Amino acid sequence: MTDSSAIWHLLFGRLGYDALPFYSLIATCGASVVILGALAAAGAITWLGKWRYLWQEWFTSLDHKRIGIMYVVLALVMFSRGVVEGVMMRTQQALAIDAPGYLPPEHFGQLFSTHGTIMVFFVAMPFLTGLINFVMPLQIGARDVRFPLLNAISLWLTVAGAALVMVSLVLGRFSTGGWSGYPPYTGVEYQPGVGPDYWIWALTLSSLGSTLTGLNFAVTLYKERAPGMRLFHMSLFSWTALCTSILMIFAMPPLTVATLLLALDRYLDFHFFTNTQGGNLMNYINLFWLFGHPEVYILILPAFGVFSEVFATFSTKRLYGYHSLVWATLVIAVLSFTVWLHHFFTMGQSPRINAVFGIATMLIGIPTGVKIYDWMATMFRGRIRLTTPLIYAVMFIMLFVIGGLTGITLATPPVDYQVHNTVYLVAHFHNMLIPGMLFGMLAGYHFWFPKAFGFRLDERWGRIAALNFGLGFILAFMPLYVLGVSGLPRRSQAIHNPDFAPLLWVAELGAVVLLAALGSLVIQLVVSIRRRDSARVPAGDPWNG
Repeated sequence: MTDSSAIWHLLFGRLGYDALPFYSLIATCGASVVILGALAAAGAITWLGKWRYLWQEWFTSLDHKRIGIMYVVLALVMFSRGVVEGVMMRTQQALAIDAPGYLPPEHFGQLFSTHGTIMVFFVAMPFLTGLINFVMPLQIGARDVRFPLLNAISLWLTVAGAALVMVSLVLGRFSTGGWSGYPPYTGVEYQPGVGPDYWIWALTLSSLGSTLTGLNFAVTLYKERAPGMRLFHMSLFSWTALCTSILMIFAMPPLTVATLLLALDRYLDFHFFTNTQGGNLMNYINLFWLFGHPEVYILILPAFGVFSEVFATFSTKRLYGYHSLVWATLVIAVLSFTVWLHHFFTMGQSPRINAVFGIATMLIGIPTGVKIYDWMATMFRGRIRLTTPLIYAVMFIMLFVIGGLTGITLATPPVDYQVHNTVYLVAHFHNMLIPGMLFGMLAGYHFWFPKAFGFRLDERWGRIAALNFGLGFILAFMPLYVLGVSGLPRRSQAIHNPDFAPLLWVAELGAVVLLAALGSLVIQLVVSIRRRDSARVPAGDPWNG
């Protein structure tokens, strides 16, 4: 070993030229964008002389409002990458009909792994955590959350996990095991590189942060309410924050345990999830979905709270059925822990077990239906103001009901067995999370933005973005129901049936419209900041009609 190589090995270990993203022109461009973006942001902050301000006023702040805003900023930044990756995958499938397309299989595998990981753990989770952080203490009359320092630690654990996902664009390659990271695909035999390690540690940091956040929010809601405020005096958003916090406390630890045990399999030759020496990969799948299905309701319940606020405010009416909405929220939270097995109806358990979990899955539709009827009754004979938040809420009702009905079909084990590994499941999953979680978070972003910054977002561009999100979703995912029933497998890098081409191109058009919706959000923010003096709102209720 030469002196120069010895020094390199001492400084960088096994990090070599092959870790750089030169295996693909697209990967090289993506890494370049990340590096140049980071350098440009750092240069702009330096030129403006704002490092001290950011450090003192934001990065080290323990103020729940500023921490909430930083969570939302992180979510929106990661959302940009997640949308771009989704468009790239949809473009590959449209171009790869009896053709190679433009993405090699490994790169496509990385994309669907990072896309799912980012959208669930680094868009949805920070977005809802940020809104709860900002709004919930204000609604219950608390000065801050119960443990402000713990709140900041939770934020920076999440930021560290997101940073690892971004670094994976530049050094090494991300996992190709999907957002769920099933072994043996993420085992050391199949993927000896650093990809699964990025995934493991990003999720471990995120799950630890979310567990601590759940504890913090729950204690705040139990102990920090204003004198005289009982539980049934709280707003619906605070109720959903409480149920979400309890779900975080009990649902995140199984994910942390699963990722750490997988790390032991990879690093120390343990055999928790191997096919030999006493291991059983089904143990991983049980642990993951013991987290994974309550996670769906961790994402959805805060959005339900946002919609409750939005429907009441912009119908200029008192929320209909307050107590029934609270009890429906509690029932959903409890039932969310009883249905995880429906994620592996195809894996060989007995018909009786499948029947029990199928029935439990269908039961969740009852309290969800109660909520839908209560929201519609709130609008009935109200003085409707069709603002951007209400547009998101109305689109949610129409599209979420469709997603719920497809969920009932998937709760039927024989049907699920046929379509489980097709894009029908992809359509259903996005049908729940885009109209449900994403529309709810964007409605909350618009609804509370004036409270955070003192001026409203531009309504014209907000409506353009909202309608583009609705149209883009319909075009991008409704064709997948038909394609799934027709037998198109999910996670397919290449398509070998030319009959699928027309609907795949419709889905590609939808992906482009979703990208335009993201661009509209950016334009809206820029326009709103430039016109902020004319859009100022008085203290108090910024939406007082």
